[in-house]
Amino acid sequence: MAEQPDQSQQIATIRAFNRFYTGVIGLLNEGMHKSPHPLAEARLIHEIGKRVSTTSAGLAADLGMDRGQMSRLVWRLIDQGLLAMVPHSDDRRSSTLALTADGDRIYRQLNEWSDGAAAELLAPLDNFLRRDLVDSMRRIHTILAEPDPAETLILRPHRVGELGWLIHRQGLLYHLEQGWNGEFEALIARIYAEYEAAPATPSKSLWVAEMAGQVAGSLFIVPSAADPATAQLRMLYVEPAFRGHGIGKRLVEEAIRFSRASGYSSILLWTQDCLTAARKIYQAAGFLLEREEPHHSFGADLNGQYWRLQLKR
Repeated sequence: MAEQPDQSQQIATIRAFNRFYTGVIGLLNEGMHKSPHPLAEARLIHEIGKRVSTTSAGLAADLGMDRGQMSRLVWRLIDQGLLAMVPHSDDRRSSTLALTADGDRIYRQLNEWSDGAAAELLAPLDNFLRRDLVDSMRRIHTILAEPDPAETLILRPHRVGELGWLIHRQGLLYHLEQGWNGEFEALIARIYAEYEAAPATPSKSLWVAEMAGQVAGSLFIVPSAADPATAQLRMLYVEPAFRGHGIGKRLVEEAIRFSRASGYSSILLWTQDCLTAARKIYQAAGFLLEREEPHHSFGADLNGQYWRLQLKR
């Protein structure tokens, strides 16, 4: 396996970023965006305004706040005339929270100020740096947030710059997870180059799985060099942050559908027996093991496996 990084250095980097970004977005100021409302009040106004109406208990659960702290914030906003509490007719112990007209006005102002602050952050950056900044923020959110089961999965063709990204991510991923060396990265660079250089017929296709605006995985189909009537499934991978969403299964299903529609007689793939998650996907899709071949590659002793799926005409 790859050498583990120094965790103390990682912790120091996270703390340094937190201190820096706290200053960038003004969390140490008395009020958010020069308003009279500190961060906790501003956040509560925003969350209630976004929901139109909610309950104190529901807000506390969603925001991970102590119920006592939530109660104090709620009463503070009620005293300021920004929040109203309406008891439920069927349960007097439970009340709905909603912004008053003044509260709604403050909610809209805070939204405008927040948009303005974000625009100021982007203003000095060119398009390339803006893209890097926003993509990095998306990445942090994806890694730290709870998975959203309602997030839409899109399968689409690759875009300019993404072939290099796929090579980079898979080379790094298999180095960290399997300990494979740079030979693997060099191999997949050639494989992707061969895909791009292959003619349009026999049919080929590469799918990028996108979730939350990010590359979540990929896979491609090319005709087998040994038999043009056979499709070859290559380079299935799913980003660790997006595992558990069924992305690998969806990619393989799409590859099978495409291969059948393109008139291929079968689909062949080569994998390693240590890649158990991928193997389970292939087996579930109906692929059968044809043969195994021990080899030493990528700095490791491996057991290569060839799997095939016969396609009905």
